Amino acid sequence: MIAPLSSSQAADPNRFGPKAANLARLAQAGLPTPGGFCIDADAYRAQVRALDLEADARGVFSAVESAQARRHALRMKLGLLDQPITPAVLDPLLAAWWELKTETGALTVVRSSALVEDRFGSSFAGQFESFLGIETEADFITAIRSCWGALWATRALRYMATHNIDPADTAMGILVQPLVSARASGGGLSQAPGASGEGNMILSATWGLGSAIAQGEVTPDRYELSRNGALVSIAPGRKDHQVGCVHTRAVPVAMVSEPCLTGQQAAELGKLLRKVEDLMGIPVEIEWALDDGDSRFQLLQARPLHTQAATTPDAIWLHRPRLNGHAAGVGWGEGRACVVQCECELARVSPGDVLVTRVAGPALSHILTRVAGVVAERGGSTSHMASLARERGIPMVLGVLDATLRIPDGSTVAVDGVAGVVRWMSS
Repeated sequence: MIAPLSSSQAADPNRFGPKAANLARLAQAGLPTPGGFCIDADAYRAQVRALDLEADARGVFSAVESAQARRHALRMKLGLLDQPITPAVLDPLLAAWWELKTETGALTVVRSSALVEDRFGSSFAGQFESFLGIETEADFITAIRSCWGALWATRALRYMATHNIDPADTAMGILVQPLVSARASGGGLSQAPGASGEGNMILSATWGLGSAIAQGEVTPDRYELSRNGALVSIAPGRKDHQVGCVHTRAVPVAMVSEPCLTGQQAAELGKLLRKVEDLMGIPVEIEWALDDGDSRFQLLQARPLHTQAATTPDAIWLHRPRLNGHAAGVGWGEGRACVVQCECELARVSPGDVLVTRVAGPALSHILTRVAGVVAERGGSTSHMASLARERGIPMVLGVLDATLRIPDGSTVAVDGVAGVVRWMSS
């Protein structure tokens, strides 16, 4: 049930999930990764059988009544989260975890690697679970259970329903790695049609661990590089807090707008991004970390990237007020601005509206099914929400300073998700 990432069998997405399999491919090609091991989806299936939950799994999408379906889903979550793991699964998991912990001396990371995620058209970005900085055996067991249970979380079930995926037909693999003590982290897009040069690469970066970018909590630095790796531009972000191994803490004022990477480091990372694209044979999106100990880059994830050509704005929009931000990379959309300061106001968003908000995290993924576009004051092109927008073709611009203050509620808004521009006119 367990394979080190360095083994050839770990590259099988049907056993370990595309997230783990893609990372195994990178490791086996000699690209820098943190190492670790992955857990076969058969471990999840064995636990479901041991808890006699197979009928409940089938009942979630086959139930006629929604209340009955919710009861089945709740039994799946509670069973996987609360019941003991069968010894046939638990014993080898603990042995592998203790071996990794002894060899590296590092805290560990447990990440979902569902058989349905990180595929073209269904990235599931931010829909499952990742746990950072695990130190104790009890916490490791809890993380394993939580990754399994995440397959039955409400937002994951909604996502699967929109892609016509029955959760009973899939399973959850898991990725376990030593935690990179990151000075800086971020993401990268191997091709960005909205950049000044067609197909240029885009990097994003923040201080500390990359979850602040993934959740859309900060506006990261944005680096544009040509296809040959030459640095085209640096746009410093607004990185007012950083996530560490355990705590989130404020960033010193002098570092909030200071670029996390030098030009030389950005060029080095751009070369790695091109190597990943060449290996996978398609445009890719990556996550990376810069190790604080040895100043080496580590690749944490790679998945297919959705790209789209730019749209030429109609003349009516050319001289309207505008704000610039980080382009998610797809689409042009127009609609009524619905300015939302808190998630409790989301009920105000009507079909065809443009959502204007402060933070667009993956918990808002369900809103993408009914909006014409999204504008947020924080976030960047490599956040989880941006990934979901790309696969759904929803125009999104993130990191737009003071968007909720400057864009009038109820005005007509145009969102250019390729160029990273938001325009509006009074109704």
